[in-house]
Amino acid sequence: MKKRTWKARIKKACRGAGTYQPFFDSTIDALSGIMEMRDTARERFDEDGGMPVIEHTNNSGETNLVKNPAMVAILECESLALSYWKELGLTTKAYRAITGKTDIAKEEPKKLDSLRAKIKVAK
Repeated sequence: MKKRTWKARIKKACRGAGTYQPFFDSTIDALSGIMEMRDTARERFDEDGGMPVIEHTNNSGETNLVKNPAMVAILECESLALSYWKELGLTTKAYRAITGKTDIAKEEPKKLDSLRAKIKVAK
């Protein structure tokens, strides 16, 4: 998915959770870039057969098993993205911190889960 699409989805999720503030725009921009990179790495990973370990031949001609660089990129992007999701209040704990609500009704976590489900990309 393209950065622009991610940006729109993330803003929509923030608005739906009630955590959007205009000063989050730079954070949303950074997160949308990370998610685009993750999607690109995921496409590459799938194109290469989706193997977590691949053979690599080094300069001396020896072949070794190494972690698939695309998988490593995916994991790094997802780890980094999680910190941004938190900053935007799109995790339960962060939502509580941003909104100041300590007693979240049962409907609100369901609402957050449905928002997260809408912005998740099918694998």
